[in-house]
Amino acid sequence: MRGTPDILVEIAENRAARVRKNGAAQGLTLPAKRSLPMVSFGAATKADVHNHGILIAEVKRKSPSKGDIAAIPDPAVQAGLYKDAGFRRISVLTEEARFGGSLADLTAVKTAHPELAVLRKDFLLTVEDVEVSCRAGADAVLLIATLLDEETLSAMYRRTLDIGLTPLVEVHSRSDIDKVRPLAPGLVGINSRDLRRFRVEPLLPLETRRYIDWPCEVIYESGISNPDDALFVRGAGFSGFLVGEAVARDPNLAASLVCAWKDEENAEFLYGAWRRLYSGTSFDSSDAPLVKICGITNRGDAEAAVDAGADMIGFILADSPRRTTPEFIRECADLPVMKTGVVVMSSQEELPADIRALLEEGILDFLQFHGEESQEMLRTWPSFKAVGLKSPGDAAKLEFIGSPAVLVDGFSPDAAGGTGKRLDVRILTAAAEKRRLWIAGGLNPENVRGIVEEWKPGLVDVSSGVESSKGIKDRDAVRRFVSAAKGRNA
Repeated sequence: MRGTPDILVEIAENRAARVRKNGAAQGLTLPAKRSLPMVSFGAATKADVHNHGILIAEVKRKSPSKGDIAAIPDPAVQAGLYKDAGFRRISVLTEEARFGGSLADLTAVKTAHPELAVLRKDFLLTVEDVEVSCRAGADAVLLIATLLDEETLSAMYRRTLDIGLTPLVEVHSRSDIDKVRPLAPGLVGINSRDLRRFRVEPLLPLETRRYIDWPCEVIYESGISNPDDALFVRGAGFSGFLVGEAVARDPNLAASLVCAWKDEENAEFLYGAWRRLYSGTSFDSSDAPLVKICGITNRGDAEAAVDAGADMIGFILADSPRRTTPEFIRECADLPVMKTGVVVMSSQEELPADIRALLEEGILDFLQFHGEESQEMLRTWPSFKAVGLKSPGDAAKLEFIGSPAVLVDGFSPDAAGGTGKRLDVRILTAAAEKRRLWIAGGLNPENVRGIVEEWKPGLVDVSSGVESSKGIKDRDAVRRFVSAAKGRNA
């Protein structure tokens, strides 16, 4: 477990100590052989995944990050509520100390609902843990790659298959995927909770998924709290999701999540761009950010950005020396790069019809909102939010923005959109405590590498820092910026 985040090590070590004292069965008397029926946990066909998804609702009483979540006096009743909402797969957290679960909960759920597929979610460490899970009634087990060395992971994985269970192999990083690759598991979970800070990062599973290079179904774990999150996961191209805290607190939410998952058309329109952004990007190294070249005003500069390897280009559709028109954006529709329209709107303003058409026709992939747009506006259009921060205290607002990504920019009272003003280190420090950063403001080919190495942003955004004059790019500077940001030799 060397290199594993401390919280995970602490939980696993404490569990190992309890197993040494009470046995792997948590002191329960289990049958020598499994007596409960076994149900396949994975999807039967690709069509089944497409139509219904691999949706998992969790029996979860508490967590290290949130404390007490729900009492759940009868886990079988809780599982029944999930079943009535349309879930056919149930996760039962059986860790005792930090999550308040038990193997007895799992057995109770499976006994009451033998037709459901039940996952044992715990910090399993040995082959014996797998065998005990089967005897207790689990149809699947969670194997956390971060916790296990290659030899132990392989032994547990193969034993899981040998006794007819489904292994859901959870990964958190590129190194986890490298560890898992020889097994090529058919079902992989990626947790959106950053284990270093125990906070949810919506884009972390997309960033991690790009390194999986074998055919498998990928489950998005954690971070599902409302139907929009389910739409995001579906549009982003995952095979399903695992939801715990939100449905444990409010089982009535479960039906809304299932319903949202089925809304494929809306999921694709609102969030398909996130799938395209990450699946269509060439990543040079594990810390290489996305690069956006903004303020494009002419075809030649757009082509130069594409040739340099930019992942996204931005068109200003607000008051600015770099303002362009919907007609020009249409002229760039054929370029093989993600396209973003930068807008500044009031809370009551409606999106102009010509900009709306660019989104509906798929010419623009995203809107980048820089104004006072409402949460409803963010949920209505494929978009992300940009926020100007003028002090470290302003970073608190980042926690309440309903956008998969937030672009942080310098603040200027004279500019509502991109300012070109470099962020103060104190502001970056405060912002990084709240969200994984997308960074704009004062970047150029000379300083971007240092920013990337220090702050590990998910995206860097530049406009004036690669210009020869306002609205005109220095194409050599564009090339050098992209190379420096991605850690290439210029």
